[in-house]
Amino acid sequence: MLTEADCRALADRLRDAERDRAPIPPLVHDRPELTAADAYAIQLFNIHRRGGEVVGHKVGLSSAAMQQMMGVDEPDYGHLLADMRLSEKEPVDAARYCYPRVEIEVAFLLGADLPGFGCTEADVLAATEAFAPSIELIDSRIRDWKISLPDTIADNASSAGFVVGAGRVPPGRIDPRGIDAVLYKGGAVVAQGRSDAVLGNPVTAVAWLARTVAGFGVHLRAGHLIMPGACCRAVDVLPGDEFHAVFTGLGEVRLSFAEVSR
Repeated sequence: MLTEADCRALADRLRDAERDRAPIPPLVHDRPELTAADAYAIQLFNIHRRGGEVVGHKVGLSSAAMQQMMGVDEPDYGHLLADMRLSEKEPVDAARYCYPRVEIEVAFLLGADLPGFGCTEADVLAATEAFAPSIELIDSRIRDWKISLPDTIADNASSAGFVVGAGRVPPGRIDPRGIDAVLYKGGAVVAQGRSDAVLGNPVTAVAWLARTVAGFGVHLRAGHLIMPGACCRAVDVLPGDEFHAVFTGLGEVRLSFAEVSR
C-alpha cells in the first residue's frame, strides 16, 4: 500500500483537476502499484477536505458488462454530498465539468439506518422508505475517461451530481427488479434498460454497499439517498441538452444543461 503522504499527493492532483477543469493522466501511470484500498483512502481525503454534508452514496460498476470491462468482480462506491444535488428546474452549466455524462437509476431513500457487516437484502427493503426516479451526473477528472479501477475509485467513483424526481413508491408496491427505464434527449430515446441490470437486483447493490462501507467505519443512515447503479449505458452531455427519464410505475425526472453563453 502507498504511504499516507503518497495518497495525499494523489488526492491533491485530483482536487486540482476538478477545481481547474484540467483532466490529468491516469494515476496508475505514475503509480502502477496503486490498490483499491489506496484509492478509497484518496477518495476520503478529498471528501473530508471538501467538507459539506454527506447525504448518501452511489454504487458504480454494478453491471456485469462494466465489471468485465474493468476486470473486477464487484462494484465500487463513492459519496454524495449536499452540494452535488441538482435541480430539475435550473439548467446545469456543463462547463463546470470535464467530461460530463448522465445515467438513469432507481434511487433508494432510507427511512431507517442499515446494519453494516451482515446487511441482507431483507434489511435493505425493511429500511427503505421509498424508491424514486433519478439521474446521476458522472464525470471523470482522468483524461479522456481512460480509467482503471483504482482511478475511478480515487475519483469518487466518477460521481459529480444527482437529481431525484418527485415520484416516491414504497417497497411492496413495486418490484425493484422489473422497473423499465427510458432516457430521452429532447424527444429522442438515447438509452433504455431495466433495473435488474444492476447486479440482477438493485437491492443487492445496496446491501453490498452497506457491508462494504462498514469496513471503513461508514454507515448508511436514515435520510440518506442511495444510488445503486445505472439501468443502462451512460450518455455524453453537451451544452443545451435536455434529458427526461421515465421509469415504469415510478415516475419521471428531468435534467437540462445551459446553452453556451455568447
